[in-house]
Amino acid sequence: MSTPSPFARRGAPMTVPQGDVLGTYDSYPEAQQVVDRLAKADFPIAKLAIVGNGLTSVEIVTRKRSWNRAALSGVLSGAWLGIFIGLFFSLLSPTFTWQLFAAAVFIGAAFGLFLQLASYAVARRNRDFESTTQVLAANYQIILEPGHLARAQELLSRTP
Repeated sequence: MSTPSPFARRGAPMTVPQGDVLGTYDSYPEAQQVVDRLAKADFPIAKLAIVGNGLTSVEIVTRKRSWNRAALSGVLSGAWLGIFIGLFFSLLSPTFTWQLFAAAVFIGAAFGLFLQLASYAVARRNRDFESTTQVLAANYQIILEPGHLARAQELLSRTP
């Protein structure tokens, strides 16, 4: 299931675009470059779409999770929250006190430590590693609404 983009055209159905294929490209930046060239040549780019074909989900394992990493991550993220809260309270009070600021950082670090360790304890049963996930396409096609292919090809042949 896909989530519609807030920038999607109003009234446009969420289906794979149909029309004339301007070209097929091995990478998204190549297809994006062609669309950029057409935009600079004043082509109505609202009449085209970049469609990725042969989608594959790739998950790259980055590291093993451990109690030490969870604790350090929790302390650091909580300390950032504490710094923000400490600065906020310091700006609201008539005089800046280092004690209030340090207490906010310490409490934030302790709170972050507790939450991260609790989260790690629960998630550790299912997944003991960290990773990044990316969806890649085998190729990308630029699809035009019917009737615009000849003009797009002409503009691409003229622009460097």
